[in-house]
Amino acid sequence: MSRNIDINVKHVTRIEGHGSIVVKAQDGTIRQVEWQVPEAPRFFEAMMRGLSWQDIQAVVSRVCGICSISHSLAAIKGIESAMDIQVSGQTEKLRLLAHFSEYLQSHVLHVGYLVAPDLLGVKSVVPLVETHFDVVKTVIKLHRLANNWSDLLAGRTTHPVTFKPGGFSKLPAESELRELRATLQSIVPDLKTLAGVVLSLAGKIPAFERETEYIALVHPNTYTFYHGQIGSTDTPETVPVEEFESVVNEYVSPQSTAKWTRWHRDAYAVGALARFNLNSDYLMPLAAGAAKSFGLKSKCFNPYMNSIAQLVEAVHIVESSLQLIDELLTAGLKQEVPQVKPKAGIGAGCVEAPRGILFHRYAFDDQGLCTAANICIPTNQNHANIQKDFEALVPKIIDRSQNEIRLALEMLVRAYDPCVSCSTHYLDVKFV
Repeated sequence: MSRNIDINVKHVTRIEGHGSIVVKAQDGTIRQVEWQVPEAPRFFEAMMRGLSWQDIQAVVSRVCGICSISHSLAAIKGIESAMDIQVSGQTEKLRLLAHFSEYLQSHVLHVGYLVAPDLLGVKSVVPLVETHFDVVKTVIKLHRLANNWSDLLAGRTTHPVTFKPGGFSKLPAESELRELRATLQSIVPDLKTLAGVVLSLAGKIPAFERETEYIALVHPNTYTFYHGQIGSTDTPETVPVEEFESVVNEYVSPQSTAKWTRWHRDAYAVGALARFNLNSDYLMPLAAGAAKSFGLKSKCFNPYMNSIAQLVEAVHIVESSLQLIDELLTAGLKQEVPQVKPKAGIGAGCVEAPRGILFHRYAFDDQGLCTAANICIPTNQNHANIQKDFEALVPKIIDRSQNEIRLALEMLVRAYDPCVSCSTHYLDVKFV
């Protein structure tokens, strides 16, 4: 091969934040393949120092405008762990219900607005308004419903205000839960429609596989998003959330302002496909049927199928939410006033954010002021795996046109649904 390849994408579109792709080949020899993260670092861990245990949730929810509920819940669980705060079953169910609203928001946004244009051969969702108006209308309807759902449980669409250690500052009315239930029941056909459209385009999903380690929460007999321990497809053993640093093993890469991670291999993946690979036996019936229609089975090693796993999860969370609401209404909502006395301690909290497993750790003094914090974002756990996918994929497609190679790599990045700016926590400071 005599031709040269020179790809330098600054920056990949239809993802959150700035990530760049560099591929260079000369006379058929690959010289450079890199996934680069040039985002300016953010210093949320440092911001936590000196804050009261009562204020942390409000600040860390600003780490991400898409996953603010996940960050709030992970932080609150860490605070509760550090201070031995017990919460009721009602609180945990309401939190999970709020968490599910964020999942529907995020998954529908990603599949409908960011991935669909690739499958339909256009550069954005805007042209689809003219060619696929009914599909776009359905996506907007689902997204708006999820926003309203967040408003009800979290107090507003982004950056929740009703969550607090030990419980809620405000509960929804039972009549509002009944209305939410009816609305969720009514959108099941819309989810089936969206799944059908994506299924009709499934042949355009690249058939690329690379075996890797997948990491997610696991909990007995549950497709879990909130409870459990850290599981891996590489080992049957699980690790308590309190020991998450032994799993993530963060390190610095010279091509990234976000730290990278590794556990049993030189990289691992988190996200919807990781959750599916570890927990698919416990999908709700409609979700299991959706997975079967796509031929999605456990131990899938095609990273492009992460978007399909998200679609399956969207169905699962609606089914699960209907069940949760029934349980809450059957028991009846009860006003709770948590009694919390600050104390010194260290605790870790973990939830599955839409993009993957999310860890928070906090240390407090005896007045409840934060003395140290550590936050490990899903996307920074995926960066090394994206790089390894690039290294495996490029030799397989190097004989294609430069535009085809670029598109395949951009689609691969988008399949991970990265939240790049949220993942940047590293800065190399040289004192002179």
